[in-house]
Amino acid sequence: MRRVLMAVIFLGAGTPAMSQGFNPFGDNHTMTGAYGTKKSRPISASATAPKTKQQRAAAAAVLQDNDDEDASTTPQRSLTQAPAQQYSSDGGPQPSISGTTPGLVAFISSYGAGNVVIDSGGRSLYYVVSATQAYKYPVAVGREGFAWTGVERVSRKAQWPDWRPPAEMRQRTPGLPEVMTGGLRNPLGARAIYLGSSLYRIHGTNNANSVGSASSSGCFRMANSHVVDLYNRVSTGATVHVVGRLPASISRSLAENEEPTTAPKKRKS
Repeated sequence: MRRVLMAVIFLGAGTPAMSQGFNPFGDNHTMTGAYGTKKSRPISASATAPKTKQQRAAAAAVLQDNDDEDASTTPQRSLTQAPAQQYSSDGGPQPSISGTTPGLVAFISSYGAGNVVIDSGGRSLYYVVSATQAYKYPVAVGREGFAWTGVERVSRKAQWPDWRPPAEMRQRTPGLPEVMTGGLRNPLGARAIYLGSSLYRIHGTNNANSVGSASSSGCFRMANSHVVDLYNRVSTGATVHVVGRLPASISRSLAENEEPTTAPKKRKS
């Protein structure tokens, strides 16, 4: 009987302490009690790494296809702040990739030379070289609900860019890293061309089979050899026009001259 009374007294005394955030087991997890939830010491960055087979599979699927959400354009951390720990992932090797130049097509328009026109409906990107011609590249565009139209300027360009999935994306897929270094495994591919201050970009891909589809979160994916070629042509500050459909006059000029005027060729990166 005396032992039972001592156990009751111990448990009664322990409950308020645990409800106030004291964790008698000494780990770093948050304790929840009758008076709300109290935060304990922060969990190390390694705790965000994928733990289960399901998490690893989900992360792999995102890395292979749903690559476009990115937090790399968010404001940089102040120099007075201590850098946060990050779960980082290696994007793999960064080989030299030669650019592949697509064929020139008839493109009669008022767009100036050096402009980029993206036809979302036709899943094609045009780099304008004159009032009558443009290079035509196949691209992947935004899936249903993520497509957009508008005008942006090329704000910067990057070779083998790092990928930083935003917090919302990592909440949906816990196995994703906070940052993946540039490389062949990185879903942003060999090059990235950033559009204004938005999160959108034209970039390569680690899943060439997705090019020509409507599968992105609003970015425009190209084969790595094509994005290298475009990267070497387009200038920072160039205007990028994203349209749902090409104007009828341009569509007619394309239809009348379906065969490219020059054969594709390789370009050195």
